[in-house]
Amino acid sequence: MNKSFISYILLFVILVLIQILLLNHIVLFNSAVCLIFIYFLIKLPLNLSPNIMLTLGFFLGLFVDIMSDTPGLNALCCTILASLKKPVFYAYEQHDDQKRNVAPSIGTMGFFNFCKYIFSLSAIYCLLAFFVEFVNFSDAMQILIKAGASTVFTFLVILAIDSLIYKN
Repeated sequence: MNKSFISYILLFVILVLIQILLLNHIVLFNSAVCLIFIYFLIKLPLNLSPNIMLTLGFFLGLFVDIMSDTPGLNALCCTILASLKKPVFYAYEQHDDQKRNVAPSIGTMGFFNFCKYIFSLSAIYCLLAFFVEFVNFSDAMQILIKAGASTVFTFLVILAIDSLIYKN
């Protein structure tokens, strides 16, 4: 098997287990939740076909849904996030052939572009998740507060993890 394939499988399993066993039980200030499992979608290389990207996004969300008792919420949000990954990446990076098989990271994108990239994807995911979870818009301010706090929390944890993994 390919070494990178095995590393992505390990990343998938580790992130889902951390999310389910630890982070689903941590809520800061009764609003901020860390959704670390989306880091798997963020780290996938850009040269994957859209079908594979959407399938991986769906199964990532499905595994979290099954273990977290959130029927379909994460599967929907992860699938949408997987479909928006490439357009968000190219919003911050030039569209050239050298970037086609790149796995987004601090090393490949630079610190500020990577920060904008993960913040955008975290914000998209958190807004989707909280709008779908609350269903009605009568609590729009509460939705925005929870989505904003969770976005910042998720962004900081993902940035810390990628900083630890990145090698100069």
